[in-house]
Amino acid sequence: MYSNRDPSLRKSGAGNIFIKNLDKGIDQKALHDTFSAFGNILSCKLATDSSGQSKGYGFVQFDNEESAQKAIEKLNGMLLNDKQVYVGPFVRKQERDTSTSKTKFNNVYVKNLSELTTDEDLNKTFGEFGPITSAVVMRDADGKSKGFGFINFENADDAARAVESLNGKKFDDKEWFVGKAQKKSEREAELKHRFEQTMKEAADKFQGANLYVKNLDDSISDEKLKELFSQYGTITSCKVR
Repeated sequence: MYSNRDPSLRKSGAGNIFIKNLDKGIDQKALHDTFSAFGNILSCKLATDSSGQSKGYGFVQFDNEESAQKAIEKLNGMLLNDKQVYVGPFVRKQERDTSTSKTKFNNVYVKNLSELTTDEDLNKTFGEFGPITSAVVMRDADGKSKGFGFINFENADDAARAVESLNGKKFDDKEWFVGKAQKKSEREAELKHRFEQTMKEAADKFQGANLYVKNLDDSISDEKLKELFSQYGTITSCKVR
C-alpha cells in the first residue's frame, strides 16, 4: 500500500474514492499509475486475499476533492484491461449505516438467485435476522424461477440488517443483490435519474456512440428503454438483453 506519512490528511476522508470490478491483472502499482494522472495521491490500496491475489477492488485518496471528482468523471464506466470499472466516492460504513437507517422499509428484494433456490431457502436465510411474514421466489407460468424474489419482515430494523449482511454474499456460486424493494413509482424515478446522469456523462465522452446500461429493473422492456432515451435524440436501435 502506498501511503502519505501525514495521518491528519488521510483521516480527513476528503478526496477518497472506491474502485471495483478491477481485472485481476491490475496490481497496486498499475492502480496508482492510472489514478496519479488526476492529481497527488495520499494513499492507494488494492484489496487482496491471504495469497496476495487481487479481490477486484481498491481505494485511492487524493489530496483534494477536485482531483477525486476528475478521476470519477473520466474513469467511471471505462474499460481497464477489458473490464468496465466502477469508480465513485468512498462512503464510510457509519455513513452508509446512517443513510440506511433514515429510510425505513420492511419489504426486501433479492436477485441473481440460483434456479435451485426455493421459498423455504429464502425463509431460512432471511429468517435469521428476524420474524418475516412472507418469502417468495418469483416464477414463470411453467414454475421456473425468474431469479429474483421478495421477503417481507415484521420489523424494519431486521430488514435493514438483512440487506447490510446479505448484499454481495454468494449462495450456490451466485452473488446476491439484496436491497429495499421499491414501489413502481420509486423505480421509475430512480431509473429516470440514472438515465439522465448516463446521458449527461455520455454527452461529455462520446458523439454518436453505443451506450451500455446495466442494473436495469426486470420490468424494463425494449419499448420502455427506447421511450426513456428518445427524449435525448434519435435512436437507431435499442435492446434489453
